[in-house]
Amino acid sequence: MRDTLIQARDLSRSYSNGREQVHVLSGVSFELHRGEAVAVIGPSGSGKSTLLNLLNGLLPAERGELQVFGRAHSDLTDSDWAELRRTRIATLFQDGNLIPTLTVSRNIAFRAGLAGVHRHNGDALMERLGIADTAQRYPDQLSGGQRQRAALACAFAMQPQLILADEPTGSLDYATAQRVAPLFFDAIRERSLGALIVTHNPELAQRCDRILELREGALHPWDSALSS
Repeated sequence: MRDTLIQARDLSRSYSNGREQVHVLSGVSFELHRGEAVAVIGPSGSGKSTLLNLLNGLLPAERGELQVFGRAHSDLTDSDWAELRRTRIATLFQDGNLIPTLTVSRNIAFRAGLAGVHRHNGDALMERLGIADTAQRYPDQLSGGQRQRAALACAFAMQPQLILADEPTGSLDYATAQRVAPLFFDAIRERSLGALIVTHNPELAQRCDRILELREGALHPWDSALSS
């Protein structure tokens, strides 16, 4: 039986908009297994980023059940979630989320060190991602695509078990994305990670093992015939 990293059942989340209650997620259910990459697609505003923040503990679910690494969401304290994000869950945001006062090389070393990884492969990661020449630059000296690749290097240097990614190639030009995407998926499969990837990029989504579509607040298996 495959290791189940995430098990969600009927997760719901809403927001108050003045006097109106807006239901963003209504009954989200799915599983994610070790060694599996799952893409989540859907229009802007459908709740994809909200889903990521539920899965990494930055937002609480209002209803439903969530297990991460076999532990129930209701049993995890804020400190537990912080520890998971530090050591086992890498979340890739579109803006890179790098520490502005550290160089790229120091960002990678810092992120690995937080996870307890003191012999990281940051130099090799930068070389593979085509950003070796940015090692001594600061985040504000990088292009958007370079920041995104630096964030990928930080994520892989910490040696996580689960990656939650929001448009991991969204800031890359087409040629760079074509070069980086195989490295991303090779790393997931070589290390038997689990990955949930929110994306609008159909080519990136089709590299995943499964594609789920978020619509009307719930996840559904993607039907390409309905999208054509």
